[in-house]
Amino acid sequence: MTLSKNRDRICPWSLNSRFWQFKGKPVLLLGGSCEDNLFQIPSLEEHLDLLVSSGGNYVRNTMSARDPGNVQPHRLCDDGLYDLEQWSEEYWERFDRFLKLTSEREIIAQFEIWDRFDFACDPWQYNSFNPKLNKNYTTEESKLAENLHKHSCENESRWFFSIPEHDNNELLLKYQKAYVDKVLSYSLNYPNVLYCMDNETSGVAEWGSYWSEYIKTKTFEKDAVVQTTEMWDSWYLTDDTHAYTWKHPETYSFCDVSQNNHQKGQDHWDNLQAFQKYINPIRPVNTVKTYGADGAIHGDSTDGKERFWRSIFGGCASARFHRPPAGLGLSEEAQFRIKSLRMVVESINWFEGEPHNELFSERSANGAYCYANIGKEYAIYFPNGEPVTIDLSHSPGKLIAKWLNISKSKWHKEECVSGKTRLVPPNKEEWAVVIVKKKEQPEKDKE
Repeated sequence: MTLSKNRDRICPWSLNSRFWQFKGKPVLLLGGSCEDNLFQIPSLEEHLDLLVSSGGNYVRNTMSARDPGNVQPHRLCDDGLYDLEQWSEEYWERFDRFLKLTSEREIIAQFEIWDRFDFACDPWQYNSFNPKLNKNYTTEESKLAENLHKHSCENESRWFFSIPEHDNNELLLKYQKAYVDKVLSYSLNYPNVLYCMDNETSGVAEWGSYWSEYIKTKTFEKDAVVQTTEMWDSWYLTDDTHAYTWKHPETYSFCDVSQNNHQKGQDHWDNLQAFQKYINPIRPVNTVKTYGADGAIHGDSTDGKERFWRSIFGGCASARFHRPPAGLGLSEEAQFRIKSLRMVVESINWFEGEPHNELFSERSANGAYCYANIGKEYAIYFPNGEPVTIDLSHSPGKLIAKWLNISKSKWHKEECVSGKTRLVPPNKEEWAVVIVKKKEQPEKDKE
């Protein structure tokens, strides 16, 4: 592993560690996808191309094998049992192909090494680590029950207690380490990977810390530097569990606050702003799961679309629409929102800005959100077309407000603005406006 390759890896931006840097340049991560364990889907290449054509560059990939058509990581022998000492060629070929295709397209992939849902209830009945499905250990030897009935949040399985601080189960740790080593043997060959220890865990904090340190040690041995985090289950960012991430930069180099996307409206924004103030030193804050789709239990499509935009306007370094049915995935609605947000981001120097709702007056709750480099450029997001008054007095000279129809990804009208200005969207739909200094026309050379 050469130093130049490490410079190409995804890492906090050297000039502002609130954002990501990839191949030496700052990058904002926007995405959506049809599935969580994306490496297991058959139409992967077409799906990634659709994401890129929509302005996206970010996917989630749980190392999971619980859906129909998935393959397990270990070899299935003729006697119908898995051998944990041997690997499934197909599983790892799928994984390597995923890494290759995303890397070629400069798509950042955020992994979750362990997904708690694979180790509970029905999915556990298909998991090659289940003692009744492999020839390498029994229930008595592994301390793993063959049948689990409680929701994964109840932590019924001893799988997540194998570490030295708890069960010190050396037998399980042997196979767990072998699996993580196998993942790294592929992923370290690519620069576009972020590592999250778990999917919305409510387990013991020592578990995630153990695997983060293990991964960092293993990668250091390969002269590589990678970025790690944990994803907690609590919907409330003030919960003590989230502090295990933001209080420990030595363990976790970025934060994931996806579960804040259970919150709605103004509360969603306020919770994120409060959390941002905790983080010291500053690190990227990701939201790899944006919930909300019609018929879903965690908010409808309007909630999903608003959460996606509020997260980015609220200072997050990434946002991705969660897979259906819990989120909009990469549906047509999601594609337009990704494309429109990319259009806004590329219209100003996003990486020099910050959230600045204090510039508003006469604003209703959830009425508008401002991201600005005060004195230079402003972007305002309107979830439902409500007017707002903004103070632009810090920006002398002529300013142009350019309106964007978010649902169609089309620029609309332009207008001159200055001072304390009332901004009125064209209708009650989703809108964004970008306010920049008017470019003066150069004087013609005199003949």
